[in-house]
Formats: sequence, C-alpha cells, structure tokens
Amino acid sequence: MRRVFGKVRVRAAAGASLVVALALVAAGTALLLVLKNNLVGQADLQAENAAREVATQIATGTPYEKLDLPDGDDRPVVVLAEDGRVLAAGDDVRAVDGKAVTAQQKPPAGQQPHDSGDDDDDREIKPGEVEDEARHSGGTATVGHRTADYRFATVEAKDTQGDKAVVRAGAPLAAERAAVGSVRTAMLIGLPCLLLVVAGVTWLVTRRALRPVEGIRREMAVITASTDLSRRVPEPGSRDEIDRLARTTNETLGALQESVERQRRFVADASHELRSPIASLRTQLEVGIAHPELLDAEGAVEDAVRLQNLAADLLLLARLDAGERPADTRIDLAALVREEISQRIGDRIPVQVGDLAGVEVAGSRSQVGRVLGNLLDNAQRHAAGAVRASVVRDGRWAVLRVEDDGPGVPPEERERIFERFVRLDDARSRDDGGAGLGLAIARDVAERHGGTLAVRDGSVFELRLPTA
Repeated sequence: MRRVFGKVRVRAAAGASLVVALALVAAGTALLLVLKNNLVGQADLQAENAAREVATQIATGTPYEKLDLPDGDDRPVVVLAEDGRVLAAGDDVRAVDGKAVTAQQKPPAGQQPHDSGDDDDDREIKPGEVEDEARHSGGTATVGHRTADYRFATVEAKDTQGDKAVVRAGAPLAAERAAVGSVRTAMLIGLPCLLLVVAGVTWLVTRRALRPVEGIRREMAVITASTDLSRRVPEPGSRDEIDRLARTTNETLGALQESVERQRRFVADASHELRSPIASLRTQLEVGIAHPELLDAEGAVEDAVRLQNLAADLLLLARLDAGERPADTRIDLAALVREEISQRIGDRIPVQVGDLAGVEVAGSRSQVGRVLGNLLDNAQRHAAGAVRASVVRDGRWAVLRVEDDGPGVPPEERERIFERFVRLDDARSRDDGGAGLGLAIARDVAERHGGTLAVRDGSVFELRLPTA
C-alpha cells in the first residue's frame, strides 16, 4: 500500500510539474513574441524618425552634399534618386542589403531601387513635401567593416525643384536580439528550477494530505487481521474529504459490527429455539420405540409442524437479510384479506371484517400474505374475544389494520416486540407465544416493500404500503 501512495505522490508531482511546464512554456513564448514585437516596433520608429529628418531636409531645399546625415552604425542612411542613383549616404556606409553604396552609382538595367515593388513611386507628392506613410522592412547594412541586421524605414520626398528622392534609414536590431536572448536564457535557467520547486512542494503537500489515509489503511489492516470490529479508524478532524472518508469508514464499521452481532445473536437464538422441538420430538420417538403404546403421535406431529414452521421462518429471514427483492406484482389488499380469513378455519376467535377499500399495492403476494397471517396469529394469541381486519386508503398509502380487544402492548415495548426472538412476559410459553419471529418477519417484509409496520393505540397493528 505504501508503494501505491508513493505512486500517487509521484503522479501528483509529475502532473503538477507538467501543467506548470506547459503553462510556463506558453507564457514564455507569448512573452518573447510580445517583447520581440515591441523592440522591433521601437526600431521601426527610430528608423522612421531618422528617415523623416533627412527627408525634411531634402524637402526644404538642402543640397544633397550638405545633408546632415547620422554618423556611426546606429543610423545607416542612404538617399537614392528616382532612377536608383545614390545621391547621398552616411559616413562609413559601405553596402545595404549586400549592394555596395557608391555615389552616382546606377543600378543594373531592369533593376529598380530597393523600395520599388509597389506603386508608391506613383504617389503624387508636391515639391517641398514628404510622404505621410513610411514603409518598413528588414535587411542588412555594412558600416565600416561590420555587417549587421537592421530595420529599415523608407520615406519619399521632393525637393523644391520637384525632383523625387528616396530616403532609406536603418535602426540596429542588436539590442532587440540581446534583450530577447537574455530573457530566453533566464527562462531556460529558471524553468527547470521552478519545476523542481513545484514538484517538491507537490510531493510534500501530497504526502501530508495522504498521511491520514495511511493511518486509516493501517488501522483497517489491523481490523482485518484481528476481526475486531469494535476498533475504529482515526479521524483527522480536518473537515475535508479525508475526514469524511474516515467518518464514513467508522460508520460502515459500526454498521458491520452491529450486523455481525445481530447475526451472532440470531444464530444463538435460532439454535436455542430449534433445540426444544428437536429434543421433544426425539424424546417422543425414543419413547415410542421403547414403548409403542406410549407414543404420542399427535404431540410428535405438533413438534414436527413447529419445527417446520420455525425452519420456514428462518429461511425467509435469511432471504430478507440477503437483500432479496420482492416481486413486482399488483396485490388487491381487500381480496387478500378475504382470502386469508376464508382459510382460517381453526381460529380460536373468528376474524371480523371491517372496511375493505379497493386499493392495490406492488410487491410479493406471498410475503404480504405472510405479514397478514402473522398479524392475525398475533391478534388471536392475545385477543379476549374479538379480532378485526380492515383496509383503508390514506393519500398515497394503503393501510392494513389488524386489531384485537386484548390488553395491548405497553408503550415502552412497542418497538422491542419487532426484534427477533423477543416475546413479552405474558407470551413466554412456546405453545402460545411461538418463537418470537412473526412480528420481526412482518416488519422486515414491510420495509422491503417500502412501507412501515407499527403499533397504534396499544392493540392496533398498522401496515402502511405505497399504492401501486
């Protein structure tokens, strides 16, 4: 079992680490993309500002040889004529996109300047104006002896004479790449460390959370080995799922203990009840064998009948305890009462018939008939001179009442009489009181049919079953 809990902790730690890893990878990728786009946007803005400064100088009539161009490799600038000739270039600018920058250089035949390829050259720009929109692109530039990647902004302008010039200025991407690289490196170093922390914390938290479960498991193992159902598992008192599991386990153990004790009492009582008729029957048979003239055949038959009835009661209780579900047939209670009364020929007191409402219930006809028979037997045993049976409807319930004019059941005994092998003091005689199983069977059958059986007003037994 410890291996099982170990596997649970491993799976929990691995699952948490995987989820965190996926989340961090997704977040890190998004962060890198946003950072890169922001830095590229800043480079585009820097390049556009540099291009517009030069284009503004051209539009105001500054000669090309006197243009104030940025120095160094931060802002490489090249000014092209409409036919592709290089009119001006920043200091130390040697090439742009692999093309050498030389003053008065013409492009090869059929080749247009770098900013061609769209219809921007056809835009109408008046002399002394700069176009409103700049075009951005990536490329390389060689400044001095160093070639690097840049973001270029291309802006067109017309000088005061109406000649068009194309200004192309660049901004370096070295800072952007350095920043993105630094963030990527930090993520690659921090991600494994964070995953180790998450896995460790998850392992510790899971171990702490499963510690009460391990205590429950150990106690259950002890209970199983010792078969001592009086023991209980520890309840952590944390008011969480594990605490509820412990309480439910203890409730299950309590119900199991009660069931086992009830079963033991049942077996002991059954053995005691079976011993008397078997001993009596054996004695009569032994006497009959030794002295045939003294054989009490009627007594032997009565003992055999008692033994048969007791065995039938025990078998029915065993089936009920095993959870046997009753049949789902419709039973007319009024017809059942008439049929049962018509078959009771040898009763000490004739059974009177009260109101018999036409109401049907669903269940086992034989078992419901057994309940009615047991209730009538109990009434016959205690009645002074009258027994009455009736059937009425009470909402969605069908109510079968059996009453007698006997002394009734004391209030403090009205639940105990439904326990197995229980007989009140005035019914201790086995000849008159039976084995004490009739009412217990009747209540079990009633509950199996979704109903109840209780004592009302002392000597009125009321069976309530849901109508079909």
